[in-house]
Order: sequence, then C-alpha cells, then structure tokens
Amino acid sequence: MISYEGVRRGGEAARRLAETGRYEFEPGLTDTEFECIEREYGFEFADDHRAFLAAGLPVNAPPEEGQTWSRPWPEWRGGDLDSLRRQLDWPVEGVLLDVEHNGFWYEGWGERPSDGSAALDAARHHLLDVPVLVPVYAHRYLPAGRGAFGHPVLSLWQTDIIYYGLDLVDYLHQEFDEARGEVDGSWAPQATVPFWRDLL
Repeated sequence: MISYEGVRRGGEAARRLAETGRYEFEPGLTDTEFECIEREYGFEFADDHRAFLAAGLPVNAPPEEGQTWSRPWPEWRGGDLDSLRRQLDWPVEGVLLDVEHNGFWYEGWGERPSDGSAALDAARHHLLDVPVLVPVYAHRYLPAGRGAFGHPVLSLWQTDIIYYGLDLVDYLHQEFDEARGEVDGSWAPQATVPFWRDLL
C-alpha cells in the first residue's frame, strides 16, 4: 500500500523541480507503466519517488559541456532498456570495481579472499543481497521499496558515497534551486538502508 505522506512528498518534489524552470515535463507515469517497469527490473519504487514520477517525467536537456551523464534523468518511458539496466546496476558495479582495482572490502563480508578473482566472486555473491538503489538523476539514488519514503538521496561514485539531500524534496532543492543558500549545521541526513549506509 502506498502511503499518503509518500505521495505528498513526491508531489512536493515535482512541484519544486517545476518551479526551477530548468526542465520540461512529459505526462507522469501511469500505474500500468509503473507495473511494467517494476516487473521488468525487479524492484518497486519508494512511495515518494513513485509520486514524483507520476506527477511528471522530467525531460533530458541536451548535454552540457563536460557533463558525465548525457541522459541524467532515467528515461523510464520509451528509454533504452540497456541504458536503464546500466543505471540500475551502477551502484553494485561501482562497488565491484573498487573491490577489483582499489582493494575495497566490506567488513561485514568477513575475511577477504587472498585471490583477486575469488574476492570479486565473493563480493558479487554478497551484493546480491543488498537493497536495490534506483536512479533519480545521474548518479543520485534512492532506495527501492513500496511503503517507504523519506530516505536521503545518495550520490554514488563507486564506494565514494555522500548524502545529497535529506529526502527527495530536499535533494531537488539542493541540486537544482540556485537560490538555495548554504547548508546549515542542522542539515543531518540519516540513511537507514543496510549496507549503503555503512559506506557513507
């Protein structure tokens, strides 16, 4: 069941982004489209994320010079399935890259195998059980999960993970509102989702 508060927050997030005037929007995703996406990729959107995408789909602008992501908004409707899969796999692939090339090992996995390929295989096995993160914009992510809302937005670059917003509404303010001002000392996001919170 989708929560009223999650729907309210998702609608507020969509309104905030629209007020910036930086993006055009297509009509939001329908219930049927959500069902198809969730079935295809094996996750359920968090309630606020779902409500945000139901209010309207932000349209990707042409890439700016030096932009890493040419299509930063996931193209949930009519997008390239392989591109969406890559965006969904990005968090886990980034961890695996650091396991393979940078000596990363999560202490909750026990002792790291001495053989590099065995370590990579073990990490891949452990990562099957971590919560799914769903792209919001470029490498900014929210945890999946119907019935959940209000999670901090995380920015991921391999195992370099930082907060980018207290929740979806705050994230859109931090990322896109040019009049946002400085973050004060009371800004203290608290991730609750297992594994990913430990990498912050």
